Amino acid sequence: MARLFDAYIIVDWSAAGKPAQGANSIWIGALARDARLKFKFQSANPSTRLQAREMIAGLAERFAARGDKVLIGFDFSLGYPAGTAESIGLDTSEKPAWKAMHDHLSAKVREKPDNSNTRFAIAAGLNYAMTKGPSPFWGAPARDQIKTLTGQKADFDPSPVREYRASEEWVRANSKSKPKSVWQLYGAGSVGSQSLLGIPTVQALRARLDKSAIWPFETGFEAFDQDKLDETNIVFAEVYPSLVSAKPETGEVADQAQVRALARHYYDLDEAGKLGRLFGPPEGLESTLIPEITAEEGWILLK
Repeated sequence: MARLFDAYIIVDWSAAGKPAQGANSIWIGALARDARLKFKFQSANPSTRLQAREMIAGLAERFAARGDKVLIGFDFSLGYPAGTAESIGLDTSEKPAWKAMHDHLSAKVREKPDNSNTRFAIAAGLNYAMTKGPSPFWGAPARDQIKTLTGQKADFDPSPVREYRASEEWVRANSKSKPKSVWQLYGAGSVGSQSLLGIPTVQALRARLDKSAIWPFETGFEAFDQDKLDETNIVFAEVYPSLVSAKPETGEVADQAQVRALARHYYDLDEAGKLGRLFGPPEGLESTLIPEITAEEGWILLK
């Protein structure tokens, strides 16, 4: 069986407020054919999100121009728990909830060349729209804490949205990994800030790159085959690097090793004809969850 993809780009994102490199910064790993048609891995460590956006776009454009099918994986949530868009008051009459949220964040987030950002203020405003209090987003340094955004997690019992998406609950129940909630903005494993700042980049890339689609929102939550990708050159997906063991090689930092290991992991699955099925629901998932997953929550490309 032929591979579905010819290039695998994995992105370890960052919500840093100033240019950063090395550990805990943005790493981009690409596994693709070289001039001799051999698969070779290369990584880059841009210091800002705007630099990373341009680098990812450049790689994808170059690969697609030579006829490659490209998988681009981002290590942050591409969706929010079901009901989020409605709770914020976004108009979903003419667009699905995930797109309403993506458009809303794209309008709110303004990236600057110095990597500064206002993610805590944006989250505080979203909290006010949803609950008029300090939830569901939580976690901020003392200087950014206000009435609608505090340093501690609030009680989710009266919240209009769940703490975890179905995908995170699935991973927690079926593996040793414990993915954090998209609502957590600060502290260890705070994927929330990465999502707030990363989703607008995905939207910008989606608009720029021809024949691209975001899984599972635009592709459907179903197994892929070559026919499925006939009109699509680039697929954006949410990934979770901790699902794959990654041991740093000499000179590598942990983030760099993770993008290398995950790119190789998906390549190996693709080479064995096993990657396509991961784009569909895992065995045992309740079918009643699928409409929420495709309309708003998204899913993690598992292993």
